[in-house]
Amino acid sequence: MRLSPVFAGMATYPFVRLDEAKASALARGVEVIDFGAGEPREETPAFLRRAVAEAIEAEPVSTYPKAEGLPELRAAIAAWIERRFGASLDPDTEIVPTLGSKEAIFGLAQVVGGPGARIAVTTPGYPVPARGALFAGADVVDVPLDPAAGWVADLDAIDWAGVAILWLNSPNNPTAAAAPRDFLEHAATLARAHGFVLACDEAYSELWFAGDAPASALQASDRTNVIVFNTLSKRSSMPGYRSGFAAGDAELVAALKRYRPNVGTAPPTFVQRAAIVAWGDEEHVVETRARYAAKRDLVLPALQRTGLEPAGGDASFFLWLRVPGDGDAEAFALRLLDELGIVVAPGPFFGPGGEGHVRAALVPTLDECRRAAELLASWQ
Repeated sequence: MRLSPVFAGMATYPFVRLDEAKASALARGVEVIDFGAGEPREETPAFLRRAVAEAIEAEPVSTYPKAEGLPELRAAIAAWIERRFGASLDPDTEIVPTLGSKEAIFGLAQVVGGPGARIAVTTPGYPVPARGALFAGADVVDVPLDPAAGWVADLDAIDWAGVAILWLNSPNNPTAAAAPRDFLEHAATLARAHGFVLACDEAYSELWFAGDAPASALQASDRTNVIVFNTLSKRSSMPGYRSGFAAGDAELVAALKRYRPNVGTAPPTFVQRAAIVAWGDEEHVVETRARYAAKRDLVLPALQRTGLEPAGGDASFFLWLRVPGDGDAEAFALRLLDELGIVVAPGPFFGPGGEGHVRAALVPTLDECRRAAELLASWQ
């Protein structure tokens, strides 16, 4: 058997390693409270579960979903974008539903760029854009985020020669920092000037705890070469439903519509019908934000008492924390797991820019967060 050389040479996905460490702790009888992986564990609102069930009952014959998605869903997404960001998009030409956002983020480098292209990804950062680039045969260019500048990149310091895609993520995973609107506008201007695609992952746009709501690259004065990804996974606590979208430049969206039938990743029709309901309701999103805020108020002070220092922003459901002194992030995380059963993700999981930091995802229940705060209060 001959495996793909890219696949064979790729390091294990970092959160698989974290799962292995958790399994080892559980085997030793440790009670684990998991702030490591950023998987939402909130209850999916009952009205959305009912919407799925009703959609299934309404269509007794199951058919293959079309890659361009239901027109009603595209219209619902366009309406939400206009309400939320004040940006007017054509639902027929500038929006395509996706199976969550991860698969669409991974696959973009197969549509834009390809072998030999340079794809710029931020560090620290979500690892999927870089892995998608490698599988597409592209070269990955690490772009450091500057903590002194609020965890945004110095875009004017980048050599744009041969760059096909610049990946941004705002609010950012893992730093929880939201990029200012003028920064996103500048990135869009550079994309037009140098001919690359600005791809912005905005999966956490609806989770913030201070200041103004996060901006979107869709608010750019000119969306040429701009594509944005978003999802219901965090906003509506629907990670297992796999429902998101890509939106922006009509030429890019048309290319995605041509590509997507080849990989068979259209969301099921009954999920799309529930997604229409989700994008049309904001009350459940406000409630979700409030739950994460309550957990943040419990966990952040407790982690600070261990010597960790807040180092990121006030958005997403992540806490980005600097390890005391010049500490080793992985060693600190392993000590928390071994001694308290509390799991956090070492910053180096997100690239070299994450050295000296850990990330805590506010996904355990409120009761688990209280228990974690109690454990941390007694930890030396």
